[in-house]
Order: sequence, then structure tokens, then C-alpha cells
Amino acid sequence: MNVRELVNYLQGLKENNNRAWFVINKPSYDILRIEFTQLVAQLIEDVAAFDPAVAGQDPKKAQCRINRDIRFSKDKSPYKSSFSAVIAPGGKKDPGSHYYFHVDHQGKILVAGGCYMPPTDVLLKIRRHIADEPDVFAGLLRKKRMWGHFGAFAEEGRLARPPKGFAADLAHIEYIKQKSFIVWTETSVKGMDGARLRKHVAEGFKEALPLVQWLRGAVK
Repeated sequence: MNVRELVNYLQGLKENNNRAWFVINKPSYDILRIEFTQLVAQLIEDVAAFDPAVAGQDPKKAQCRINRDIRFSKDKSPYKSSFSAVIAPGGKKDPGSHYYFHVDHQGKILVAGGCYMPPTDVLLKIRRHIADEPDVFAGLLRKKRMWGHFGAFAEEGRLARPPKGFAADLAHIEYIKQKSFIVWTETSVKGMDGARLRKHVAEGFKEALPLVQWLRGAVK
């Protein structure tokens, strides 16, 4: 993966987010997409070594589309300014837990694991799992290496009050208020070649494994 060329392309796309520029630069896009597919295929193999559940995933289907869904957005820019992929046993639509990464036009790489803004039924299962198995969740909270790497859950959309049906004095109620159960890090790709990028992403995914496995147990 030519990381520098990818960032340069994404910078150009961000500055010229229109179909005419995209079509003119389609040859560059096609080459970068092939390289990215190869990277995702390698990462699936890397992850399968410590999480066999993801083995055999199709790297093309794991990638997110470059086209934006603009149906309900005020921003009508047609293209994303990042290359991204989701690795999960059931693919991108897996309701449980994912490994996710993207490289964006700012030259940043985001590596994440967990469940982002799950559907209502899945979110309820996760919350109920915390309430019904507080000791198991406490064990997840004791994974010092994981939390040392990521810091904490992302708090986007977190409720101010306990959700309906959950008492305020429940163990771990502050976590039950979460709408997402995802951890992530973001850093610059400066100085990274394809091999270093692959290693960085795979190592981040491995650190997220305890959360990913706990979530699968919660939603099964």
C-alpha cells in the first residue's frame, strides 16, 4: 500500500469533491483501491490468527464504499475523503462487534474495535448483558492493557439518565447509559509504509479483542 499516494489522492478528493474530478482521477483511484484490497486481505489473515471467527471474509466486501449516502444529509458532497474497512464475522452488517479502520485526507489513521451506534434491539441486548452479568463486565473493565491502549469508550450519544427499564442504582449504570461500545485511537500515518501501517492496525485490533469477544457474547 502506497500510503503517501493514498493521502495525496484523498486530499485532492477532499478539495475537489465532485464527479468530474473523480472521473478524471479514476485511474489513480483504481490502483489505490486494488492496493487497499490487498491490505484488507492481509489484515483479515492477521486478525484471524487471534480471532478465527473472521477467517474467510471477502476483503472487497469488507471495504466501505467511497460514495457517501447523501439522502438525509445537508452536505451533498458525493464522496468520502477516506478509505475504510470493517472486519467482522458477519461482514459490515454484523450486528454484534467489529474491527474498523480508516485512513483519511488529513493523513490520520483511526483504528477501532467494538460496536458503534447499534440498532435498538442490539443495544438493549448489550445493556441487559451488563445488568445481568455485572461480574463479567467488571472483568472486561479490568483489562488494563486494552484500556491503557485505548483510554475509554467513545461517549458519543451517551445518555444523561438511565435508559427506560434500568434502575439508577444498578451496577455499572454509567456504562449502561452508553449508546456505543467502541474504543479507538487515531494517529498520523507520517513515516508509515504499507508494512508499518498493516502492523499498526493489526496490533490495535488485537488490543480490542477482549471487548469484541465480550460483545459477541452479549448479542448472541
